[in-house]
Amino acid sequence: MQLFVGLGNPGAKYARHRHNVGFMALDRIAGDHGFAPWREKFQGQVSEGRLGREKIVLLKPETFMNLSGQSVGAAMRFYKLTPDQITVFHDEIDLAPGKIRVKTGGGHAGHNGLRSLHQHIGADYNRIRIGVGHPGHKDRVPGYVLHDFAKADEGWLDDLLRGVSEGAVQLAEGDSGRFMNAVALRTAPPRSSNKPARKEAIAAEPTPTAADERSPLQKLVDKFR
Repeated sequence: MQLFVGLGNPGAKYARHRHNVGFMALDRIAGDHGFAPWREKFQGQVSEGRLGREKIVLLKPETFMNLSGQSVGAAMRFYKLTPDQITVFHDEIDLAPGKIRVKTGGGHAGHNGLRSLHQHIGADYNRIRIGVGHPGHKDRVPGYVLHDFAKADEGWLDDLLRGVSEGAVQLAEGDSGRFMNAVALRTAPPRSSNKPARKEAIAAEPTPTAADERSPLQKLVDKFR
């Protein structure tokens, strides 16, 4: 069994915030892979299902971001899991929008949700870092992540969430490389190898003119025919 955790804040007014991209990722996985309806448990919303051969519990803490560890810690103890059986999906301002990285362990880099997880379950859990971009100055970060994605972001965001869902089976089976490939195929599809070759403009060579071997008299006669 594994626990997939999405970080975010509960309530409709937060639903499209950049900080809630972890919730969005889990909602996409649950919908695409036929997970059970969400139900309340562990101070959050839980859904159960399978990804390939793996039984997966999805958890969206409803404690608000800075207390996420309370919910995750309760679920981890109930299912008798270790941190390496937990994968957390969260927003990452240090990655460009649409980029994604897989990481195990490390610091929380000031992310309040990760800070809370460190306090309750330690640092040795797996992370799916979903890039949302940086506002340019650290003082603007809270307002930036607690704001809806821009309309211009909707295209890449949908592609990324589709890729995350399509690679979820490989992620559950421990193949992070194939998971990343699935995301890349959605966010940066390969160029077609069937494109017509570029045609080079080639100047037509002038047709050589045959030498005029007529006599001057013949040319004059021909002129008045």
